Amino acid sequence: MHKKIIALAIAACASGSASAQSNVTLYGVLDLAYLYSSGNGANGGQNTFSGISGVGAGSRLGFRGEEALGNGLKAVFTLEYGLDPDINCGVGTCGLNARQQFVGLAGGFGTVALGRQYAPGFNATARNDALDASDMSIQSSLSALNGYTITPNSPARFNNAVTYTSPNWSGLQVSAIYGFGETGSEGVNRGIYNSNTVSPDDNSKWGIGVNYANGPLNLDLLFQQRISVTEFSPLGVKLPGFGGNISEWYAGGSWDFQVVKLFASYQALNNDNDVRVTGGLDRSNLWTLGVSAPLGRGTLGLSYGRLTADYQSGVSDGVSWGAGTMYTYPLSKRTSLYGAYSYFNNNSTVFVPGQVIAVPGVVGAAGENNYAIGAGITHSF
Repeated sequence: MHKKIIALAIAACASGSASAQSNVTLYGVLDLAYLYSSGNGANGGQNTFSGISGVGAGSRLGFRGEEALGNGLKAVFTLEYGLDPDINCGVGTCGLNARQQFVGLAGGFGTVALGRQYAPGFNATARNDALDASDMSIQSSLSALNGYTITPNSPARFNNAVTYTSPNWSGLQVSAIYGFGETGSEGVNRGIYNSNTVSPDDNSKWGIGVNYANGPLNLDLLFQQRISVTEFSPLGVKLPGFGGNISEWYAGGSWDFQVVKLFASYQALNNDNDVRVTGGLDRSNLWTLGVSAPLGRGTLGLSYGRLTADYQSGVSDGVSWGAGTMYTYPLSKRTSLYGAYSYFNNNSTVFVPGQVIAVPGVVGAAGENNYAIGAGITHSF
């Protein structure tokens, strides 16, 4: 109750008025951990020990609200910003990293929203991960560092996006997103186009996902695509007028047997870029298996994942795999302690961007193995 009163006061100061029909909630997560990591990095053998934020869950500060408009229709919004509380970087210092910023309308038809938002792959991968999509998660590292947007990380947040989320039909829900490119170079907003060389569709992104959650069963199927990619990236370089698409699909699920919960996922990426740097990625696939079970008052999770990457002719294919475990112990409904370990094998990787898997602390190199171990605390409010 106190946080809602505070949030309403902040909203009133910002707007000069507050509607009696409005409801604004202040929420957030604070996560801090200490990690020891060992392996090979850019400068040879490395061992690091440091405090890191966001290992168990991303630290954030957010405002969420809605206003009843009548006839079952309501306006909704979310403003959510990432925090780095272990250093001098917070509100008013080095600025806030926008995780989500959107406004929309919701009703019996579902929800339509505009702004920076999650693509379907963000929540799907989080739902089907035995390590809770944390920084120590195997799927999280393997997908993000190989250039997937189907990942529980920032690449699954689309700028300039329009989304639709359907009502929940007895456990079945559909979500879709389209992110306008608005530029000839991805990551730079509202560019100026030369219609002879660059299309307004360049660097746009879209995706559609279906989730079924009923009783012990959860299933996710989805497809995401980047259209006419024209920038240099770990997946290759595209020139204006030569843009190719990068397509991804994913299938994942879990089954809760009460005593244990099983997780599995498979995803693939196909790169149709016409012009690439040497060693450009053609396609890759990633599969994971996991299990979690209650242990005492807490929960123990185990996960394994394997990434296979196929490159253009003249470059050997690469294989990376990882395994990890995480134990979470709740002190209350909002506060928990955790310990985690992750290990990655890069022995069969190749020297191209995106194939070397690094543990938190950015330790990782081709031909080397690396690991991280640590413990932390997460508090949500």
